[in-house]
Amino acid sequence: MATDTESVELVGDESTRNLARAVLFAAVTSATAPVDLVHPLVPNVPITLQTLWVFLAGVVLGPLWAGVSFVLYAVGGVVGLPVFAGGASGLGVVLGPTGGFVVGFPVAAAAVGLVAHGPGSLTAPGDIPLPRLVAAMVVGSAAIYAFGAVGFSLVQGIGLAAAVSTVVLPFLPVGAVKVAIAAAVTRSDAIVAR
Repeated sequence: MATDTESVELVGDESTRNLARAVLFAAVTSATAPVDLVHPLVPNVPITLQTLWVFLAGVVLGPLWAGVSFVLYAVGGVVGLPVFAGGASGLGVVLGPTGGFVVGFPVAAAAVGLVAHGPGSLTAPGDIPLPRLVAAMVVGSAAIYAFGAVGFSLVQGIGLAAAVSTVVLPFLPVGAVKVAIAAAVTRSDAIVAR
Protein backbone atom coordinates (compact mmCIF):
# COMPACT_ATOMS: atom_id res chain seq x y z
CA MET A 1 0.00 0.00 0.00
CA ALA A 2 1.54 3.27 -1.10
CA THR A 3 0.91 6.57 0.63
CA ASP A 4 1.30 9.91 -1.12
CA THR A 5 2.84 12.34 1.37
CA GLU A 6 3.98 15.06 -1.03
CA SER A 7 0.82 17.12 -0.59
CA VAL A 8 0.61 16.69 3.19
CA GLU A 9 1.74 19.65 5.21
CA LEU A 10 1.71 18.67 8.89
CA VAL A 11 2.57 22.10 10.26
CA GLY A 12 2.80 25.18 8.07
CA ASP A 13 5.88 27.37 8.03
CA GLU A 14 3.92 30.33 9.40
CA SER A 15 2.55 28.34 12.35
CA THR A 16 6.00 26.98 13.12
CA ARG A 17 7.52 30.47 12.98
CA ASN A 18 4.77 31.92 15.20
CA LEU A 19 5.12 29.14 17.75
CA ALA A 20 8.89 29.64 17.82
CA ARG A 21 8.42 33.36 18.40
CA ALA A 22 5.87 32.69 21.15
CA VAL A 23 8.32 30.32 22.84
CA LEU A 24 11.05 32.94 22.47
CA PHE A 25 8.95 35.58 24.26
CA ALA A 26 8.12 33.08 27.02
CA ALA A 27 11.82 32.27 27.37
CA VAL A 28 12.93 35.92 27.48
CA THR A 29 10.24 36.71 30.04
CA SER A 30 11.41 33.71 32.06
CA ALA A 31 15.04 34.75 31.84
CA THR A 32 14.33 38.25 33.12
CA ALA A 33 11.89 37.19 35.88
CA PRO A 34 14.58 36.85 38.55
CA VAL A 35 15.30 40.55 38.06
CA ASP A 36 12.94 42.28 40.42
CA LEU A 37 13.02 45.38 42.55
CA VAL A 38 11.41 46.03 45.88
CA HIS A 39 8.75 48.72 45.70
CA PRO A 40 9.35 51.12 48.60
CA LEU A 41 5.61 51.36 49.35
CA VAL A 42 4.69 47.71 48.74
CA PRO A 43 7.64 45.47 49.64
CA ASN A 44 5.70 42.20 49.20
CA VAL A 45 4.82 42.92 45.54
CA PRO A 46 7.91 43.15 43.31
CA ILE A 47 8.55 45.39 40.34
CA THR A 48 9.42 43.13 37.40
CA LEU A 49 10.01 43.29 33.65
CA GLN A 50 7.23 40.81 32.90
CA THR A 51 4.68 43.45 31.88
CA LEU A 52 7.17 45.00 29.48
CA TRP A 53 7.39 41.63 27.69
CA VAL A 54 3.60 41.32 27.72
CA PHE A 55 3.38 44.63 25.84
CA LEU A 56 6.07 43.71 23.33
CA ALA A 57 4.64 40.24 22.72
CA GLY A 58 1.23 41.72 21.95
CA VAL A 59 2.76 44.19 19.51
CA VAL A 60 5.05 41.70 17.77
CA LEU A 61 3.01 38.50 17.86
CA GLY A 62 -0.56 39.75 17.71
CA PRO A 63 -3.42 38.59 19.91
CA LEU A 64 -3.36 34.82 19.38
CA TRP A 65 0.34 34.10 19.61
CA ALA A 66 0.99 36.66 22.35
CA GLY A 67 -1.67 34.96 24.46
CA VAL A 68 -0.16 31.55 23.68
CA SER A 69 3.27 32.84 24.67
CA PHE A 70 2.12 33.82 28.14
CA VAL A 71 0.11 30.63 28.62
CA LEU A 72 3.37 28.78 27.93
CA TYR A 73 5.17 31.05 30.38
CA ALA A 74 2.57 30.44 33.13
CA VAL A 75 2.47 26.68 32.55
CA GLY A 76 6.27 26.57 32.72
CA GLY A 77 6.20 28.28 36.08
CA VAL A 78 3.43 26.07 37.43
CA VAL A 79 5.31 22.88 36.50
CA GLY A 80 8.40 24.05 38.35
CA LEU A 81 10.55 26.18 36.08
CA PRO A 82 11.88 29.19 38.04
CA VAL A 83 10.21 31.75 35.77
CA PHE A 84 8.11 33.86 38.11
CA ALA A 85 9.25 37.00 39.91
CA GLY A 86 12.42 36.42 41.87
CA GLY A 87 12.93 33.03 40.20
CA ALA A 88 9.97 31.46 42.01
CA SER A 89 7.91 28.61 40.60
CA GLY A 90 5.02 26.32 41.36
CA LEU A 91 1.26 26.41 41.59
CA GLY A 92 1.60 28.15 44.96
CA VAL A 93 2.75 31.31 43.21
CA VAL A 94 -0.31 31.39 40.96
CA LEU A 95 -2.56 30.72 43.95
CA GLY A 96 -0.67 33.25 46.10
CA PRO A 97 -1.17 37.00 46.59
CA THR A 98 0.45 38.00 43.28
CA GLY A 99 -0.83 35.06 41.22
CA GLY A 100 -3.59 37.14 39.66
CA PHE A 101 -0.95 39.08 37.77
CA VAL A 102 0.41 35.86 36.22
CA VAL A 103 -3.11 34.75 35.30
CA GLY A 104 -3.70 38.15 33.70
CA PHE A 105 -0.59 38.08 31.50
CA PRO A 106 -2.05 35.93 28.67
CA VAL A 107 -5.26 37.98 28.63
CA ALA A 108 -3.29 41.23 28.64
CA ALA A 109 -0.91 40.08 25.89
CA ALA A 110 -3.86 39.10 23.69
CA ALA A 111 -5.60 42.40 24.46
CA VAL A 112 -2.50 44.41 23.53
CA GLY A 113 -2.27 42.50 20.25
CA LEU A 114 -5.95 42.96 19.48
CA VAL A 115 -5.96 46.71 20.15
CA ALA A 116 -2.64 47.27 18.37
CA HIS A 117 -3.47 45.27 15.25
CA GLY A 118 -7.24 44.97 15.18
CA PRO A 119 -8.97 41.71 14.25
CA GLY A 120 -7.32 41.42 10.84
CA SER A 121 -3.77 40.71 9.80
CA LEU A 122 -0.76 41.98 11.71
CA THR A 123 0.66 45.41 11.08
CA ALA A 124 4.42 45.91 11.21
CA PRO A 125 5.13 47.12 14.77
CA GLY A 126 6.76 50.33 13.58
CA ASP A 127 3.69 51.14 11.47
CA ILE A 128 1.21 51.04 14.34
CA PRO A 129 0.17 54.65 15.06
CA LEU A 130 1.60 55.84 18.37
CA PRO A 131 -1.79 56.66 19.95
CA ARG A 132 -3.05 53.17 19.08
CA LEU A 133 0.15 51.61 20.39
CA VAL A 134 -0.12 53.45 23.72
CA ALA A 135 -3.83 52.65 23.95
CA ALA A 136 -3.05 48.96 23.43
CA MET A 137 -0.54 49.00 26.26
CA VAL A 138 -2.91 50.90 28.56
CA VAL A 139 -5.58 48.26 27.90
CA GLY A 140 -3.00 45.55 28.61
CA SER A 141 -2.01 47.29 31.84
CA ALA A 142 -5.65 47.55 32.89
CA ALA A 143 -6.11 43.81 32.34
CA ILE A 144 -2.99 42.96 34.35
CA TYR A 145 -3.97 45.30 37.18
CA ALA A 146 -7.56 44.01 37.22
CA PHE A 147 -6.50 40.36 37.49
CA GLY A 148 -3.78 41.25 39.99
CA ALA A 149 -6.08 43.28 42.23
CA VAL A 150 -8.84 40.65 42.21
CA GLY A 151 -6.35 37.88 42.98
CA PHE A 152 -4.72 39.90 45.76
CA SER A 153 -8.13 40.73 47.21
CA LEU A 154 -9.26 37.10 47.25
CA VAL A 155 -6.03 35.66 48.66
CA GLN A 156 -5.50 38.36 51.28
CA GLY A 157 -9.17 38.48 52.24
CA ILE A 158 -9.43 42.24 51.78
CA GLY A 159 -11.83 44.39 49.83
CA LEU A 160 -11.19 45.18 46.19
CA ALA A 161 -10.70 48.90 46.93
CA ALA A 162 -8.00 48.05 49.48
CA ALA A 163 -6.34 45.71 46.96
CA VAL A 164 -6.36 48.41 44.28
CA SER A 165 -4.78 50.92 46.66
CA THR A 166 -2.15 48.33 47.61
CA VAL A 167 -1.17 46.64 44.33
CA VAL A 168 -2.35 49.02 41.59
CA LEU A 169 -2.03 52.67 42.55
CA PRO A 170 1.59 52.52 43.78
CA PHE A 171 2.60 50.78 40.54
CA LEU A 172 1.01 53.19 38.06
CA PRO A 173 4.15 55.37 37.68
CA VAL A 174 6.27 52.25 37.06
CA GLY A 175 3.67 51.02 34.58
CA ALA A 176 3.80 54.32 32.71
CA VAL A 177 7.57 53.97 32.39
CA LYS A 178 7.17 50.44 31.00
CA VAL A 179 4.65 51.69 28.44
CA ALA A 180 7.10 54.42 27.38
CA ILE A 181 9.95 51.91 27.10
CA ALA A 182 7.86 49.45 25.09
CA ALA A 183 6.66 52.23 22.77
CA ALA A 184 10.24 53.43 22.29
CA VAL A 185 11.48 49.91 21.52
CA THR A 186 8.61 49.43 19.09
CA ARG A 187 9.47 52.67 17.34
CA SER A 188 13.15 51.76 17.11
CA ASP A 189 14.59 49.42 14.54
CA ALA A 190 15.06 46.80 17.28
CA ILE A 191 11.77 45.05 16.44
CA VAL A 192 11.05 43.58 13.06
CA ALA A 193 7.98 41.36 12.72
CA ARG A 194 8.67 38.97 9.90
